[in-house]
Amino acid sequence: MARPKTGRPHTGSVEKLPSGRYRVRFTGPDGGRHKAPVTFEDVKAARLWLDRELRAIEDDPEGWEAPDVRAASRKAMALTFGEYAESWLAGRKVRGRPLADRTRDHYRDLLDRFLLPTFGDDALVGITPEQVDRWYELTAADTPTYRAHAYALLRTILGTAVDRGLIRTANPAKVRGGGTTKRAKKIRPATLEELAVIASAMPERRRVMVVLAAWTALRFGELAELRRGDVDLKRGVIHVRRGVVRVRETAPDGTVTIVQKVKTPKTDAGIRDVPIPPHLIDDVRAHLENHALPGKDGLLFPGQVDRDNEGKATKVSHLSSSAFYGRESLLNHDGSIKRKGHGYFEARRIAGRPDLNFHALRHTGLTNAAVAGATLAELMALAGHSTSGAAMRYQHAAQDRMQELAKRMSELAGGQP
Repeated sequence: MARPKTGRPHTGSVEKLPSGRYRVRFTGPDGGRHKAPVTFEDVKAARLWLDRELRAIEDDPEGWEAPDVRAASRKAMALTFGEYAESWLAGRKVRGRPLADRTRDHYRDLLDRFLLPTFGDDALVGITPEQVDRWYELTAADTPTYRAHAYALLRTILGTAVDRGLIRTANPAKVRGGGTTKRAKKIRPATLEELAVIASAMPERRRVMVVLAAWTALRFGELAELRRGDVDLKRGVIHVRRGVVRVRETAPDGTVTIVQKVKTPKTDAGIRDVPIPPHLIDDVRAHLENHALPGKDGLLFPGQVDRDNEGKATKVSHLSSSAFYGRESLLNHDGSIKRKGHGYFEARRIAGRPDLNFHALRHTGLTNAAVAGATLAELMALAGHSTSGAAMRYQHAAQDRMQELAKRMSELAGGQP
């Protein structure tokens, strides 16, 4: 193929394709072989494009960019944050695995509530540190945890765009410490007396669920999915292999509903064998005999059970959080009950601990394990943590308890040396 009539050395070629169109290829100053982003209808147009490209290389070889890089830059210039965030969420993986359903739902909520209203229509490459700083100052100031989570998500999305070359500057999310927050209030573990009151105030079929949460540190979703086959009373062990979570499900018509879904833990550390404290073995055995559904796959803590005329279960639902939590009694001004409560919310009211959410029972169990002398590795194994950061909180909490114990020991000593 003859070189373009430009008077310069031949560094490119124009080839006719079987389709009748013309393809341009050339060698760039980087030594790589490049081609035009499109094919051409006639040879003159192809040669004209090549001539312009060669002139650009000669004029500024160091500043020259390959056609595909320039095309990507033009595309990035037109790409909005909202468009990129949607594709990011759809394809996001962690350690090669898709996001867990609950994590994806959480990110979806953060995007819809906090990020898209501000950045959704903005050009991805146009977001500046000043914009991010202003958004951070004005967003969810009264809910610092939500703000920290939303900022962390924004920083991660923009960071991925930087890594992919879509943003050709540093990550504009530069708020120091923006992705972290201090706990709004310190969790006070339940005492043995409070646990006893809460358990006794629960419906009989739910009592063991409370004590297992407090002594084995299982999560609500892990307890709700436990089945007979997961409990080994001879060895005194509970096999944690699954959990049930609430996730959003979108129908073809766009309708969004909340459904319960059984899933494996999102990390390998979540798959674990948890020892049952010996003092609970008899209670667990009695629960299996009286309240768990039959068969190896029978749920320990079933929700609604539909039965036929012969009493055989035809449909079994997992225990929902609303059914477990119930409601707190509504009181008159004189303290008498105006509307009777039920479930966990009522039980914790009776115990004088209206602040004790169910997840705090897990905190209670892990703190007690730390007080009993559990090492960091043992706490991680018990809780199903994959990193030490979360487990360290319980060791710090245990130190607080140890100080309290030391004071009580001094009181017993009566001030004697």
